[in-house]
Amino acid sequence: MASESSGEAPEPKRRTGASLGGSADAAARRHQGRMLALQVLYELDLTDHDPGEAMSRAFAEHEPVAGDVRKHVQSLVRGVLEHRDELDPVISDAAPARALAEQAAIERNVLRLATYELFHDPRVPPKVAINEGVELAKRFGGENSGKFVNGVLRTIYES
Repeated sequence: MASESSGEAPEPKRRTGASLGGSADAAARRHQGRMLALQVLYELDLTDHDPGEAMSRAFAEHEPVAGDVRKHVQSLVRGVLEHRDELDPVISDAAPARALAEQAAIERNVLRLATYELFHDPRVPPKVAINEGVELAKRFGGENSGKFVNGVLRTIYES
């Protein structure tokens, strides 16, 4: 790269592979939002807690949470809850050997979150939704959760 003192124009900065905001920092904030949304969805799946209260607890446990991350979490949680009756049969059809109720709660909610993004957030490329789902499953699920989630999401995407 030429130095500015040589009189030549500097090369333009290259964009990272982030899908929505164009920067690695934006991608990291979206990933944080997915992790927090998963935490909230997991809690809501296993309890009858109020979604707003569950989100407030998640934000308080992970302070500070940037405003754009909060909005992303709220959008994801609200979207999954609003479309759950549509998402669950799709997931069940893609994983016929393991009934949704028999899946680990983490896997079930990772699948709901990623399937919601596949179907309802055109800003998220399918590959990103699948990869993020697999990463969340690997991080928070059991030994084979990543493989299971990958297989189910790929089946959903291909059908």
